Amino acid sequence: MSGAVRTAPIASTRYDDFLRERLREQTEPVQHYRLDDQQVWIKRAGVPHARWPFWLLGLLARAVRLPLLAPVPNPGGRASIDTEARRLRDLALRGLRVPPVLAQQPDGFLMGHLGTAGQPTPSLAEEMNENVRDGRPQAVLPLFRHGLDAIARVHRAGTCLSQAFARNLVRCPDGVVGYVDFEDDPQAALPLAQCQARDILCYAHSAAVYLLEAGALDAARAPWAAWLAQQPPSVQALVAQAIRRMGWLRRLPTDRRWGRDLQRARAAWSLLAEGPARENP
Repeated sequence: MSGAVRTAPIASTRYDDFLRERLREQTEPVQHYRLDDQQVWIKRAGVPHARWPFWLLGLLARAVRLPLLAPVPNPGGRASIDTEARRLRDLALRGLRVPPVLAQQPDGFLMGHLGTAGQPTPSLAEEMNENVRDGRPQAVLPLFRHGLDAIARVHRAGTCLSQAFARNLVRCPDGVVGYVDFEDDPQAALPLAQCQARDILCYAHSAAVYLLEAGALDAARAPWAAWLAQQPPSVQALVAQAIRRMGWLRRLPTDRRWGRDLQRARAAWSLLAEGPARENP
């Protein structure tokens, strides 16, 4: 139940013309439209990004001796449009569920909707948060495991995501988890094993807080450990190295008064520290 989303056979010139016309007037970075019987999205180029935040992140990665935390270049503007369209095409060719690129110009591209027009494709983050809020905590752990399986599919395909947060993993109407947001390409800056370890850490950081709020963090440790144990030894070693060098996270306060970001980091540490991987000597 994976693969690219199929679209109606509209002539490619129709897509090109539609993109050209809408780009002239679109002011939002991303906006959806109806094109005949399809729901489509246009992503337009924004302003180029400043470079100094990447420099600061690079200093942090070197300070804690974790290359996989090094910033991935994302210059924004036309370069990010080109990167995202290229990555979406590559992932689709690998049989992964991503929005299809229908047309592209230097200032933006047109992509299809993940799923059926008019039907929602909520992110795993949205679904986990909603289930916690509405008193259905038992649904959070299965959603967390869906995310693990979705990341594993990407890694088995020989690639990685860009930002493997739970908000970028979306559930299509047929139940398949798809992938969005590819403005940067980690493999342009890091070896594949580091990119895949980065995916794992990003997902744990974004999803563990929902497990905590659902009272499912303890129950998640066994499936998490079993899943991590199936990853390539090189990736396991990198995750274990990161866990060791981020041990200071266990000292973060658990009190909610300190804010959700600290709670998110502390929950991620609690999940990660129970994993089976160990740094190779």
